[in-house]
Amino acid sequence: ATHASIYHRTTYHYDRPIRLGPHVVRLRPAPHCRTPILSYSLRVEPEEHFVNLMQDPYGNYSTRLVFPEKTTKFEVIVDLVADMTAINPFDFFLEEYAETFPFRYEDSLRLELEPYLKVTDSCDDLRDLASRFEPRSSITTNDFLVEVNQELEKLIDYNIRMEPGVQSCQETLEKHSGSCRDSAFLLTQLFRSLG
Repeated sequence: ATHASIYHRTTYHYDRPIRLGPHVVRLRPAPHCRTPILSYSLRVEPEEHFVNLMQDPYGNYSTRLVFPEKTTKFEVIVDLVADMTAINPFDFFLEEYAETFPFRYEDSLRLELEPYLKVTDSCDDLRDLASRFEPRSSITTNDFLVEVNQELEKLIDYNIRMEPGVQSCQETLEKHSGSCRDSAFLLTQLFRSLG
């Protein structure tokens, strides 16, 4: 297996002592991620601080830091090693009602999934793209997912972007390029558009 070491450091220097408010740090992989985390460390300066480890409603880790004294430096360092084990993306099963696309979620499940089905970045180009994938007849859901991914891979060129944030769907579709986060966001919005 391949091990990946990730080192993240954020440092702020202040020209005079300041009081830091509480900070919430979200720099730890979720416990339910498929990539095993072999080691993880979080170092914070100033060294005198209180730590509360928490999990949000989705099971993601966060660390709340409270600083009792003023400081001229704030630094957060995360060091981790991940086991980059090959994962079969098709190692899942589908409920019988979802084996072919299109399908309809059961009412109780649809209610729970509602936040994840809401399109948050719509544009004419996204609606046009979604209409290209509306099935004329029933197709296995796996084949449908592969087809959409393959078409998007042909449509959007991958590039490395150092700018923060995610491009809008409109921008990614107009440029026909984006970073992995831009393509992932576009794919998410596209699947949401298709229900």
